[in-house]
Amino acid sequence: MKDIMDLHTHTIASGHAYNTLYEMAQAASEKKLTLFGCTEHGPRMGGAPHELYFINFKVIPSHLYGVRVLMGCELNILDCEGHVDLTPYYLRKMDYAIASIHVPCYPRASVTGNTSAMVGAMKNPYVKIIGHPDDDRFPIDHDTVAAAAKEHHVLLEVNNSSLNPRSSRKGARENYCSLLERCVHYHTPVIMGSDAHVAADVGNHAEAQKLLEELHFPEELIVNTSLEKLAEYIPSLNGNLVHEAGF
Repeated sequence: MKDIMDLHTHTIASGHAYNTLYEMAQAASEKKLTLFGCTEHGPRMGGAPHELYFINFKVIPSHLYGVRVLMGCELNILDCEGHVDLTPYYLRKMDYAIASIHVPCYPRASVTGNTSAMVGAMKNPYVKIIGHPDDDRFPIDHDTVAAAAKEHHVLLEVNNSSLNPRSSRKGARENYCSLLERCVHYHTPVIMGSDAHVAADVGNHAEAQKLLEELHFPEELIVNTSLEKLAEYIPSLNGNLVHEAGF
């Protein structure tokens, strides 16, 4: 499978990652990615940057080491209504946002509550990806989530870090098997994300790709293979950007 992008990564700005933005972008270049996305944790996460961090992305070059760079945020879903920890004032200044449930930022809830939280986040027009919808600690109704992602034009992430045996998010493989089956049913696209917190993991989708291949998941529903596919979700990639030299 052709894999040209990684849109879920963190730098030292997130407080618990270990490389700079430039080091991460250089790693993306060395791995021959076309597109690199940086998504620091939203401000409700301990150690994450202040909300002001997210308003100055205009100073960052659009290309580093020959790789197109997008700047976003991994928002924290805060409640069962799907509220997140940055307002539209900040969100409109970035290329895209991932919304995820994280232990320090979200109260434990029922399957119904967790599902409502994800669907509520999908209704936010700035949220383009739901991050790691795979954690046994936050069980969801896979049918409802897959259908809602299709309806609200949001990508569901297959998170490589979750599939690592050392991950704190347990049950990921089993949950993805169920969720991906419903994605096929509804024709809901997905995106592989590394969730890299160190440069060595940029573009590392080995476990995610292995699972998708084992499940015979349709390649046409995996956006990592094409900028044109991704541009349907991220407006800043529309138009001439998709077709510029080197892409």
